[in-house]
Amino acid sequence: MGAAGLRERAQEFIDFYRADLIKHFRAEETVLFPLMRETAAANATLLDELIKQHQEITIAITSLESGAGLSKLLFDIGDLLERHIRKEERELFPLFERQIEATKAETIGVELKKILEARAGET
Repeated sequence: MGAAGLRERAQEFIDFYRADLIKHFRAEETVLFPLMRETAAANATLLDELIKQHQEITIAITSLESGAGLSKLLFDIGDLLERHIRKEERELFPLFERQIEATKAETIGVELKKILEARAGET
């Protein structure tokens, strides 16, 4: 892939971050993670790691915007996002299902959906 293709892929990821990931991270950090911390102290390490990954992805966006080292950066950010998603699927979601009662889970689902469906600037 040439330089133009790398810039295009970088812009696609930046657009994805702005359109989807910002809200996704906000929903997790304002609704889901606080509940999980409240539910069990043992969740803290996992939640701290997930928040750190959110921060690393956010920092990487700044680097993508600068346009330097795009090939490695795109690989690294893609790998980080993949690991983050797998950690949520394999660790966070099973904990949530075990620790949160159904009615509380439904309420959390509604709150998450509000954040995820909000237009930019509303939340």
